[in-house]
Amino acid sequence: MRFAVFVTPFFNESAIRFIAALLDVPELGLAVVSQDVEENLPAVLLERVVKHFRVSNVQDAAELVAATRWIDANVAPVDRLLAVSEFVQVAVAEARDVLRLPGPGAEVIRNFRDKPRMKDVLRAAGLPCARHHLAPDEAEARRFANEVGFPLVAKPPAGVGSASTFVVKDAAELDRVLAQSSPTPASPVLLEEFVRGAEHTFDAVVIGGKPVWYSISRYLPNPIEVVENPWIQWCVLLPRDISGPEFAPIRELGFRALSVLGLETGICHMEWFRQKDGRIVLSEVAARPGGAQLMNLNARAHDFDMYQQVARLITFDTFEAPRERKYATGAAFLRGQAPGVVREVWGIEEAERKLGGMITDVKWPKVGEPRSASYEGEGYVLVRHPETEGVAEALREIVQLVRVISH
Repeated sequence: MRFAVFVTPFFNESAIRFIAALLDVPELGLAVVSQDVEENLPAVLLERVVKHFRVSNVQDAAELVAATRWIDANVAPVDRLLAVSEFVQVAVAEARDVLRLPGPGAEVIRNFRDKPRMKDVLRAAGLPCARHHLAPDEAEARRFANEVGFPLVAKPPAGVGSASTFVVKDAAELDRVLAQSSPTPASPVLLEEFVRGAEHTFDAVVIGGKPVWYSISRYLPNPIEVVENPWIQWCVLLPRDISGPEFAPIRELGFRALSVLGLETGICHMEWFRQKDGRIVLSEVAARPGGAQLMNLNARAHDFDMYQQVARLITFDTFEAPRERKYATGAAFLRGQAPGVVREVWGIEEAERKLGGMITDVKWPKVGEPRSASYEGEGYVLVRHPETEGVAEALREIVQLVRVISH
């Protein structure tokens, strides 16, 4: 019997799915540490959790150490300290180091969370990634812009996905960014070379440093374009066949990157670009499962329980990789066309009539709900088909048929 403590800031949809999966792992007892109140964890799960320990700040490693030690002394000896939320990974890793528990330590996790450090490590190993500079003042930012040229990408040094990321097209826009961010050595601004090309993901599992499983998907369009154009209803497409030579470079580079960054056992979510000349450029790597419905999309593509397998991976270091990718899958994200509240949703009935047999998961936007701050929008539709083009056509149909009217 093994006992684990799962750390999450709040009981959101992702956390609840992982708690449910962990509770179903045989020979595993589970406690949960969070900032949230128990009432926000479904009762059917709460009654199965051995202990919920509430802390004031899950990003405070000292609080996590104290909570884990209390659980270890009063509930059961703790074997694993777990987290899938990127926001708490550093604190959890620091607590692991203090408690001498298995799992990625703070030095490894900082390679994934600190974006400039990540790029430095990758470039030092000869892996292709965009030129970048962590500018501590306006003069350094302008020097880098003069060296690399426009456009540039500005982002927070420890961002998640494309949140708070935007394109700086010229000197005037750079002036506005610098005026807003007021960079200092304590609070620098991260600038990167703008990479042109088709953006993809590489989601992978390693155990003991050895490749176990991988998946590749394509963003349609690139997330930075989605962030800059809030009206775009974007998509993620998982091709059925990813075994061909066109993906050989990212298979090799992706697993090399994980080794260089120090991930021995775990799951990663990597974003990468294929440029027009075919060259691969690595963007960012996270030591966590992918967002944008990628967990569900991979589950549907392979006809297996992705959440359960990741739960086993982080608790017992095992992962039963599926033998084949049975389907192509895709997600269409439904987004309000303007800030405010969702007033109408058009096209649901027609989309269900045309594509009902292909739809595997759906969350239709609800009239009256506020427009989401996330670029994933107010809803989504997941589809699958034996052929990649069948999914691509279905995604085109969904974003053309369904409209979320907000104001």
